[in-house]
Amino acid sequence: MSRENFDKLGEECGVFGIYDFDGNDVASTIYYGLFALQHRGQESCGIATADTNGPKRNICTHKGMGLCNEVFTPEILDGLKGDIGVGHVRYSTAGESTRENAQPLVLNYVKGILGVAHNGNLINALELREELEQTGAIFQTTIDSEVIAYHIARERIKVDSVEKAVANAMDKIKGAYSLIVMSPRKLIGARDPYGFKPLCIGKRDNAYILASESCALDTIGAEFVRDVRPGEIVVITKDGIKSNCEKCLPKEQEARCIFEYIYFARPDSRIDGVDVYDSRIQAGRFLAQDSPVEADMVVGVPESGNTAALGYSRESGIPYGKAFVKNAYVGRTFIKPGQSSRESSVQIKLNVIKEAVEGKRIIMIDDSIVRGTTSDRIVSMLRDAGATEVHVRISSPPFLWPCYFGTDIPAREQLIAYNRTIEDIRKIIGADSLGYLKEERLSEMAKGLPICKGCFTGKYPMEPPTRDIRGNYEK
Repeated sequence: MSRENFDKLGEECGVFGIYDFDGNDVASTIYYGLFALQHRGQESCGIATADTNGPKRNICTHKGMGLCNEVFTPEILDGLKGDIGVGHVRYSTAGESTRENAQPLVLNYVKGILGVAHNGNLINALELREELEQTGAIFQTTIDSEVIAYHIARERIKVDSVEKAVANAMDKIKGAYSLIVMSPRKLIGARDPYGFKPLCIGKRDNAYILASESCALDTIGAEFVRDVRPGEIVVITKDGIKSNCEKCLPKEQEARCIFEYIYFARPDSRIDGVDVYDSRIQAGRFLAQDSPVEADMVVGVPESGNTAALGYSRESGIPYGKAFVKNAYVGRTFIKPGQSSRESSVQIKLNVIKEAVEGKRIIMIDDSIVRGTTSDRIVSMLRDAGATEVHVRISSPPFLWPCYFGTDIPAREQLIAYNRTIEDIRKIIGADSLGYLKEERLSEMAKGLPICKGCFTGKYPMEPPTRDIRGNYEK
């Protein structure tokens, strides 16, 4: 589906890395880890592996467009030999959706090889890229991850370890990033000082793992060790784990993306000590307290609205029910019947269970309204199925500002809430009533963790870029 017509946010990207000290091949484990992170990106995926006991320049890599089970076969995984590796699933918030932009990125340079997987957006990527190009750098991609890889490689020539090179690169790059870097003998994880994107550490037998979310650790039977701290660099070698916290900020300056808790992360993940499932239940409870309405049934727009709907139901006492069937086999992109048939693309993904909603007053919970291009269709579908009233509740505040840190929130003019009142929006989507989560509830939802609320308030944790970085470098 074209980006312009899709009324959901992009699910960032997912990163996964593993170092098996017993020398076992890790490709299949990375595959299953990426499978668990597939919700974070469905455009492309890739795996790069190496043998820490072999030559420093030998690396196996495979990547392609599509889902993990479309890109990888058992034969391909068998060919990816090595006891250390990184993997990536991608949803593009900057840079085109092409095979060249699939990750992980692999660099052959004077010190050996680097495999880099990155989740996030740099706000100074364009400046850094132009600076590198002036000194002769040739770029193969249009993504800011290559800028990061270049800087790590350049710094590595000046210092005596990859981790020092990563630390020096962190002084230059600004924005949101969770990084996993594979060198010939080390696996390194780094998180930006604000902690926008999640990254955690796991352990299984004699192997250490880095992953975007704890659900990936559960999938491969690993135990959760801890989260990587915002600003922390962790280095995994055969001697174990070392940590460098020199880049860490005071806790009150941290700024996690609140949308990890509202929408991006899988509900069975735990990020920085907060259960995502509990956060969404709490959001639903807050909606019931702050925007109550009489109704017969509470329903969620699958999948991300379901947990908040359950929370609303528990708080209000109104029964929770299932009103929608979601086609699990429709990915982010599919062949549409044409621009004039946009409505049908919603119904290809969702269908209403008529018997569940007929003759009932429905409270419909969704996680967000971005452009509003599908909300009106979903409300209409409920009415067409016989719902007598449709009350919409949103488990986030209205979007009023763009995001520069890896979330695909468009320019202000494209946001339905821009220059409109809630009553205006209610009329546009055709609901009987409309209520949003109050902005002051967000901190409670994140259990007091410092969070970024820039897309709601226009107040960002760092100075936003002066030119538009959301999109392709070719623009």
